[in-house]
Amino acid sequence: DAVLFGAVGGPKWDHLPRAQRPEMGILRLRQALDLYANLRPAVCFDELLDASALKPDLIRGLDILIVREATAGVYFSLPRANEVGPDGQRRAYDTQAYTEAEIARVCRTAFELARTRQRRVCSVDKANVMETGALWRAVATEVAADYPDVELSHMYADNCAMQLVRRPDQFDVIVTDNLFGDILS
Repeated sequence: DAVLFGAVGGPKWDHLPRAQRPEMGILRLRQALDLYANLRPAVCFDELLDASALKPDLIRGLDILIVREATAGVYFSLPRANEVGPDGQRRAYDTQAYTEAEIARVCRTAFELARTRQRRVCSVDKANVMETGALWRAVATEVAADYPDVELSHMYADNCAMQLVRRPDQFDVIVTDNLFGDILS
C-alpha cells in the first residue's frame, strides 16, 4: 500500500492559523493511514546532468533512497507551544520523542529496501547531542543484526548534509527521523 502525494503549503496559506494550514492535513493523513515510511528517491538521469549545480562527474549515476520516518518525532510529539511568558517574552518550543518500535519499523523498511539495491544503509541522527538520536542509533544497530547481508553505517545529520553534495556516491539507502529526513530530502 502507498499514497502518492505532492508538495503542500506555501506563502498563499502562511497567514492561516497553524491548525488550518494545508501541512496539517498531510500530517493527519500520515497518522490516520499509518504511513510511517516516506520514501524519497534521488536519481539523476544523464539527460539532466547539466541541470544540476553539482558537477556532472559528481552526480552521474546518482541513485539514493532516503527513508524518512513520517508519523512521529518533532512534528507530532507533545508538548509544543507558542506562548507569551509572564515576563512578556514570546517563547516557542517543540518536543521530539520516539519509541523503540517507531524507530525499528522504519529501519526494517530501510533494510528490506536496501536488499533490493546495493545493500548499504546509512542511519542518520544526532546521537552526539540528542537523546532521541542516541536511541535511534542503538535501535538501528539492533535491527541491523537481523540483516547481516546489509552494511550499516551511522552519520550525524549535519555531516550527511555536507556529504550529500561532496560525495553522494557513498550513499545507497539513508534512514532517518522525520525532521532530518524532511531537510535532507
